[in-house]
Amino acid sequence: MQVSRPETQRVVITGMGALSPLGLNVGAFWEGLIAGRSGIGPITQFDASGLPVRIAGEVKGFDPTIALSPKEARRMARCSQFAVVAALEAVRDAGFDGFPDPERVGTLIGVGMGGYEVADRQIQIFRTHGLARVSPFALVASIPNMPSHHVSVYFGAKGPIATVAAACATGAQAIGEAAEWIRRGIADIAICGGVEALITDFAIAGFAAMRALSTRNEEPERASRPFDAHRNGFVYAEGAGILVLERLSHARARGARIYAEVLGYGNAADAHHAAAPEPDGAGAARAMRWALQDARIGPEEIDYINAHGTSTRLNDPIETMAIKQVFGETAYRIPISATKSMIGHTMGAAGALGAIATALTLVHQIIHPTINYETPDPECDLDYVPNVARKAGVRRALVNAFGFGGHNVALVLGRWEEDGGEAPITGG
Repeated sequence: MQVSRPETQRVVITGMGALSPLGLNVGAFWEGLIAGRSGIGPITQFDASGLPVRIAGEVKGFDPTIALSPKEARRMARCSQFAVVAALEAVRDAGFDGFPDPERVGTLIGVGMGGYEVADRQIQIFRTHGLARVSPFALVASIPNMPSHHVSVYFGAKGPIATVAAACATGAQAIGEAAEWIRRGIADIAICGGVEALITDFAIAGFAAMRALSTRNEEPERASRPFDAHRNGFVYAEGAGILVLERLSHARARGARIYAEVLGYGNAADAHHAAAPEPDGAGAARAMRWALQDARIGPEEIDYINAHGTSTRLNDPIETMAIKQVFGETAYRIPISATKSMIGHTMGAAGALGAIATALTLVHQIIHPTINYETPDPECDLDYVPNVARKAGVRRALVNAFGFGGHNVALVLGRWEEDGGEAPITGG
């Protein structure tokens, strides 16, 4: 039996904005992905010469004053600056020049660690120079809900507001929860996604101490290699992915261009370990299975998976195992690619940038590659679209995002058909 949700409960993507190691907008991000270009390089934001890891995915050439006054920018952490600039691209992309009913516009921006660099700098100032030198904006700028706050202020969005902090699953969870707001009827529009901007000595040192980062300092472009047998850790990165979600009936009423439909959202806990995934992949599998159930489709209807694909020894085989649990033999025919192979791990932004990449896959019917895939790993034996982009018919796709603390999130996105929308949702 085929079942269609009413338009008032269907959620579509009408705008997207991105900052990434591949460039300062969505166009540069997508062009780099399809070209299979790496955005990883030597760290320039601080002197990393004394650390075992000296590479990262930096957003080069970022200028917050394209959206903010110098005074406003100085009072914000870099993650909040990222959020406003990427949101501006997304809102303009959606065709809005102001919101006629701001109480129906929600804001849900997630961040993994927030403006820790502000707190760190001000703590050192306080301990060295005393209270008189501490900025009155020190604490306010560093707390994790500030990206949502600054975006809501910038656009005058007066509907629901929230912050997600789910480590590496943050961006995808923000999209899923914002879609739920629209389904529930408490917003018509949501500005949502994830950001991270914390390339600092302490962040690199902390992950290096965990032995989580790649140490391929002499070949940074080849350091992030998800699913490859010779992977040796993820590459730390920064970025922002912001989407404008909209109730379908609202988008149609204003003649909006639609990128894709948010069909399903799954969220499941490992309840296992602070920094390691559940060894049997059960939590990740639950999130994928529940996203499919929410979308009311079967596993055989997924044509592409945007993998979490971190390039760590643990994640990649466990994610592969989880995909096999959900899709069975079908898993071997589904193309899978890892955005992190080119941009590194943007932490709080990762799931949102993965969703943007997936929405563009649905639009252009091209799957970006997993670069640096050279030596197959027997434990990672699926189709990871190695090294070269691939044309493919993709109607429905899955986005995976898994985070420290056992957070597992999956989204199902559907291709938007110009002749009337997504095909009817199947299920009981």
